[in-house]
Amino acid sequence: DKLLKLQVDLGYEQRQVVSGIAQYYKPEELVGKKVIVVANLKPVKLRGELSQGMILAGSHDGILSVASVDSKLENGAKVK
Repeated sequence: DKLLKLQVDLGYEQRQVVSGIAQYYKPEELVGKKVIVVANLKPVKLRGELSQGMILAGSHDGILSVASVDSKLENGAKVK
């Protein structure tokens, strides 16, 4: 399966995000990581699971990297 079901802390609420990054990341690699979540999307069901956002990532030559921020930044900070 290519999907990971993640629980993310947006600072003001917890959300579930389903992301197609399973072939690049193990769940334990993302625990505690401060990732950038696109949170203003309409919730959708992916393979029967509710996804309430999207993890921002970039790829090049078959390598995918999840966008993350400095650990000093508070959960829920806005990207500008």
